[in-house]
Amino acid sequence: MNNDMIKGQWKQVSGTLKENWGKLTDDDLQEIDGSLEKFQGKMQEKYGMAKDEAQQEFEKLMS
Repeated sequence: MNNDMIKGQWKQVSGTLKENWGKLTDDDLQEIDGSLEKFQGKMQEKYGMAKDEAQQEFEKLMS
């Protein structure tokens, strides 16, 4: 999945992220804006999640 596809789906996915990962704020989601790297960083910061684990979560949500 390329960045354009992610950005196009981001508004839909961000709602799902808030439901599943309640520690992510609206500001966090706006900052992430479909970026895998930013998502990984936020998940590490807020949940202590490993980078590869965060990537797997991101990919599940985007599929």
